Amino acid sequence: MADSEVSEGLPKYPSPRAARCPFAPPPELLELRDTGKSVVRVETWDGTTPWLATTHAAERELLSDPRLSANIGAPGYPHTTEAMKEHSAHMQPSINNTDGAEHSRWRRMLTSSFTRPRMQKLRPAIQEITDDLIDKMLAGPNPVDLNEALSLPLPSLMICELLGVPYEDHAFFQEHAGATNARFKTAEQGAETTRVLREYIAGLIEAKIDQPGEDVLSDLGERVKAGDLLMEEAAPLGHILLVAGHDTSANMITLGTALLLENPAQLALLRENSGDPKAVANAVEELLRYLTIPHLLARRAVVADIEIDGETIRAGEGVIASLPAGNWDPAAFPEPEKVDLTRKASHHLAFGWGPHQCVGQQLARVELQVVFGTLFRRIPTLRLATDLAELRFKEDSQAYGIYELPVAW
Repeated sequence: MADSEVSEGLPKYPSPRAARCPFAPPPELLELRDTGKSVVRVETWDGTTPWLATTHAAERELLSDPRLSANIGAPGYPHTTEAMKEHSAHMQPSINNTDGAEHSRWRRMLTSSFTRPRMQKLRPAIQEITDDLIDKMLAGPNPVDLNEALSLPLPSLMICELLGVPYEDHAFFQEHAGATNARFKTAEQGAETTRVLREYIAGLIEAKIDQPGEDVLSDLGERVKAGDLLMEEAAPLGHILLVAGHDTSANMITLGTALLLENPAQLALLRENSGDPKAVANAVEELLRYLTIPHLLARRAVVADIEIDGETIRAGEGVIASLPAGNWDPAAFPEPEKVDLTRKASHHLAFGWGPHQCVGQQLARVELQVVFGTLFRRIPTLRLATDLAELRFKEDSQAYGIYELPVAW
């Protein structure tokens, strides 16, 4: 049946958030979750009608199922943007759009660079950078935009160090990362920002083939030199890591800070326990659950029929796993609307689920643990320098966040 024949009366996805509570998932999304059906049909921006999974259990089941494909060119894939749809048939295979053995091949190239032990070894460097940025923040203007002072520089510095990207180019790649995640970019804008970033990464890899360092792009260059990887395969990998490695963490730092400043009792609890690594780590998992930065991602094409909750999802249809709805599912997280930094929330879906879970999640965790364990201890009087209603939230991006966060102390 054509999408146009089933779309009449379907809820539109995504729906807007409530201005009075911009940290919470959209009210209409939570209403869909509370209908008693774990998967429902919705209509998206281009008139297509994929299935939306809204419960924690259904999302984990579907995202682990090999009958769902991450191939954005597969029939039924629910594209997030016009640009993605336009270029889906020409997208170079890589870690984020392949399945099964092919996906495992891509993932193995990167997992050794992002293991938990290796990320833990970076903790002293992350702590030093965080303290240095806070020192500069305290010595500079008051108020200040936290995005510019801390949220963007910290993950950008760390991903540059890991990848082997010159930090002096940060303004360039931060601009293009924002363009990559923009929901309303045209196909031409999407193609151009992809071309520019991949040419930039390819140039760095070529230089590292001749003069390698101890970084991920040098590792990729070694594979290119050995003939294990083509340059047109290596550059997209570096592109994905560069964009994902700083943009999502930066949004999480800014959004998490704003949320804590609006919840003084929980902030006081975090500050009191800032010297307890386990308490801080637990708090970070709850913040990740509550805010769910990749709020529009986790999309798949169905390659074989699936039965779930009394519904049959047919091959050639699409599935969107609503990570914010799953992370606010009361069956998995009692009273999910409450920020509770003592909650055991490590089974959240903020990094996705299944074989396509975020490969850089351990780096993100260490960065967030250091930042949230340090910022409010170093600046106990930190406060918003504007009304919450004045903040510009990123509903127009695939990575949720806040454009500027003016803070004072």
